[in-house]
Amino acid sequence: MSLVAIVGRPNVGKSTLFNRILGRRSAIVDDHPGVTRDRHYAVAEWAGKLFTLVDTGGFVPDSADIMEAAIREQAAAAIEEADLVLFVVDAKEGIHPIDRDLAAILRRASKKVRVVVNKVDSPGRTADAAEFYGLGLGDPLVISALGGKGTGDMLDAVTLELRGLPEAPPIHG
Repeated sequence: MSLVAIVGRPNVGKSTLFNRILGRRSAIVDDHPGVTRDRHYAVAEWAGKLFTLVDTGGFVPDSADIMEAAIREQAAAAIEEADLVLFVVDAKEGIHPIDRDLAAILRRASKKVRVVVNKVDSPGRTADAAEFYGLGLGDPLVISALGGKGTGDMLDAVTLELRGLPEAPPIHG
C-alpha cells in the first residue's frame, strides 16, 4: 500500500488535515506547537484507492531543542518511507523561512511532493496561495483542512500521484 506523509512546520494544520482525510478525529489537534511528536499512521481511502497516511510533528530544522530534534527525526523518517509527501503550509502566514528550509530538504529527498496551502478559509485567501509557487515544488493545492474546502480536489490529486505505484502490504496496520 502506498504511503503518504504529511509534513510541515508547527501549527500549519497537519493533524487537522490528517483527521479530515480519515473522516474522524484520530490525531490530537491543538493550537500549541509540539502536541504531535511521533509519527501517527492510519489507512485512508479515497475513490476506491487505499493508502497509508502518516501524520508528523512540526518540522523545525537545525533546532538544538531536544524535543524539536526528536520530532525532526520522526518527520525525516516519514519522508524517507513515503511514496508521496504532502507539504502543508499556512496561507495566512505566507512563506516562512522554515518552509523554505523544508522545501530544500524535500527537493534533495527526490520524493513526489505536493504543496498543500492550508487555512484558505475565505475567497480572498485563494490569491495568497500563488506565493507558494516560490517554493519550487509545483502547483500548490489550496484547501481548508478545518472547513473541508478543496480537500476532495486535493485527494483526487493524491490518488492521481499514487496511480501506477505498486501495491504492497501496509507498512503499519
